[in-house]
Parts: sequence; structure tokens; C-alpha cells
Amino acid sequence: MKLIFPSQYDFVPRYFRLALANVLSNIMIPLANLVSIIFLGHLKEIHHFAGVALAGNLLNSLYFVLLFLRMGTTGVTAQAVGRDDREGVLLVGLRNCLIALVLGIALVLLQYPLGELGFARLNVTPEIKSSALAYFYTQIWGAPAVLLNFVLMGWFLGQEKKGLVVLLSVVGNGVKIAFDYLFIIHLGWESTGAGVSYATSQYLSLLVGLIFVCTEIQWLEVRAVVGKIWDIRAIKFILTLDGNIFINNLVLMFTSLTFYYEGAQMGTIIYAQNVLLLQICNLSLYIVEGLGFGTETLVGNFKGKGTKEQLVPLAGVSVLTALLVGMVFGGVCWLFPDTVFGLLTNHMEIIQNINIFIPWLVLVLVCSSIAFILDGYFLGLAKGRTLRNVSLVAFGVGFLPADVAAVKFESNHILWLAIFLFDVIKMVMLGVQMLRTFAVTVHRI
Repeated sequence: MKLIFPSQYDFVPRYFRLALANVLSNIMIPLANLVSIIFLGHLKEIHHFAGVALAGNLLNSLYFVLLFLRMGTTGVTAQAVGRDDREGVLLVGLRNCLIALVLGIALVLLQYPLGELGFARLNVTPEIKSSALAYFYTQIWGAPAVLLNFVLMGWFLGQEKKGLVVLLSVVGNGVKIAFDYLFIIHLGWESTGAGVSYATSQYLSLLVGLIFVCTEIQWLEVRAVVGKIWDIRAIKFILTLDGNIFINNLVLMFTSLTFYYEGAQMGTIIYAQNVLLLQICNLSLYIVEGLGFGTETLVGNFKGKGTKEQLVPLAGVSVLTALLVGMVFGGVCWLFPDTVFGLLTNHMEIIQNINIFIPWLVLVLVCSSIAFILDGYFLGLAKGRTLRNVSLVAFGVGFLPADVAAVKFESNHILWLAIFLFDVIKMVMLGVQMLRTFAVTVHRI
């Protein structure tokens, strides 16, 4: 039976189809990583597992701050699609691919100073460091493909090519699993094999993506717009947007790393409990991120079409859905803590007192879910400056003072208060800014 929606909500099926495709695409990432961990964890020497985990965290942090290549592509592409501006769609993809290629080559050329800097002060055994460097120096060769895939993913999302987004994720992560088995288990390349597997899978995923790009556009179209790639105003706009998102991502990464570090200083049990609690947050955000991608695409599309009156119902649907996701995850942890955390570990000394931090987990889940959706809203409007400023304020006014207090009093509760304040300030400030965009929309209508 086909559901009938009021006219202002006729985007709802479209929104949830986008969100579902993005969630399926996102879920492939942790599943593929889990398989890698299983392969490495079953090797005779444990230092390969530890080294790859260490280097993987460093590379994931590096790629996270460079995720602006995806985030800065989707909304602008969706706006061009909404304007029915074929040339604009092509130019967004070409300009961001050029930036991604330059950055990717730079990472490959700078791999040795980056590796030395990243592992210089780590207090680990020589075997773990050797495995970490072996993985880092092979995986980093995939950087150009990783960054170009960010752009392609954002470009396809902006055009609502949800099937291609899922396909690229399945190809990339499926090939990675197969190559992990081949290189790690069958050929015995250990840490190096894990790095080769990652890099190779990224290039194959890029190849598939480019094949679909070639079916979407004609060479004559590319030739017609090549001369416009170097438009100074357009390049300045992209660099400004990407730069603001880069700073926003840097703040988010630093906040997360600080939280982990300060928790580690409070003892192994506290650190382990925080890791388990944040695993729940991360799992929730894989779903919320899919919703955020859908919000980002439709906001950009509505802005491009000039149908800004639909921003209000879209924001309502996306925020309420994200709130529901956060509440469901928080509620399950609140009602069944032993079951949930018992699935993640069998160390009773960790689970025993974890209940006292679950109220913080619920608050963070709710606030971060809404804040993440609002991030997608402003990315769709290509307002990177808003995201940058809000994150800086949330860090400086909310997280940092509470973090200093947590260190002084050695309190994990205050540490969780710090991350909660960061999320709630972001949520409130972005919410206020969103209401202002509504006021502008209503005034113009």
C-alpha cells in the first residue's frame, strides 16, 4: 500500500531511501575492519594486531580531517542539481578531484616524515612499532585513491545516486576482505599485507567509480568545461568551504582524542569502560550519519531549486528521526546494560560499575545525534563557516574548561560532562542558526 503524505512532506520516501542506502554503505566499513582484526588477531604474533591497530588509528584520524573532500562536495553538487546546472555539477566534481589528487600525492611524498612524526613519541615495543610502520608505509600509497573516492562518494550523493554509493562501498570493502585473507593469511605478509590490501581495494573501488563516471558524462562535456576549472572565484569558494570544514573536523578529532587520552590517565578500567561506551556512540552514529547524508543532499537540492519552504519540514523529519535513533540506542543500554556490554567483553571488572556512566551515554547519544543531523543541514547549505565557528565555541566554552576540571579532580564523570557540553552547545547553537535560516526563508517567500 502506497502511503500518502501532505504535499510539504512528499520528500519523505525519497529521504528515507537515501538514508537507507547511506546506512548500508556505512555499515560495510566497520564490518570490513572487523574481519581485518579477526585475521590479524589469529596470527601467532600479537604485535602485528597491535601495530596495525595503532597505525590504523593514526591514518583514520588523518583521513577524518581530510573528509572535507566528501563533505564539501555533496551539498554544492546537490545545489547544482537543483538548479539543473549540468555544467556546475561537472565543475564541482572536477575541481574537488583536482584538490584530492594534489593532497593524495602530497601524503605519499611526505609519508616518511609523517610516519616518523606520528610514531616518534609512542612508548611501545620495537616489534609493535615495526609492524605499525610496515602497515603505515604500505597503506599510505592508497591515499590518492582514498581522497578521490571521498570526492566521488560526495559527488554521487549530491546527485542522489544511492545505488552507486552502496555499490562502491560493497566493492571496496568486499575486495578488502578478500585481499586481507589473500595477503595476511594465505601469503603470510602480516602487517604489510593488511596495508597492501587496504590500498589495493581503494584503487579498485576508484576504478569502478570512474567507470560509472564515464557512463554518466561525455568526453565532449568535459572538454567544454575544462577551461572553466580555474575560475578564481569558484576555486576561492571551494577552498574556503573546504578549509572551514577542515578546521571543524580538526576540532572534532582533537576533542575525541583528548577524551580518550584523559580517560586512559585515570586507569585501565576507566579507559576500557569509556571505550565500550563510545563504541555504542559510534555504532549509533553510523546510522545517524546515513540520515545526515540524506539531509545534506536534500537541503542542497531544495536550495538549488529555490524551494526553501521545504527546509522546515525536512529539518523536522530528520531531527526527529535522529532523536529516535539516539533514544533507542540509549534506552537499550539503560534497560539491558549487562546484555549489551556483555556482548562486547567478558571482563566482569569492566562491566561491573559501568552502569554509573550510562546516564551520560544517553545524554551524549541524544545530543550528538541531533548535532550530527544539523551538521548535515548546514553542509547542504554549504555554510562551512557556521560549522567551524560553532565547533570552536563548543570546544573552548564547553569541552575545554570541563576537561581541565576532570584532570584536576581525576573524575570520569566530569570528563563525560565535558563531551556532553561539547555536544549540547553544538546542538543548541546550530539549532538557533537553523531557525534563522527559516526566518530568512519565510521572509523571502
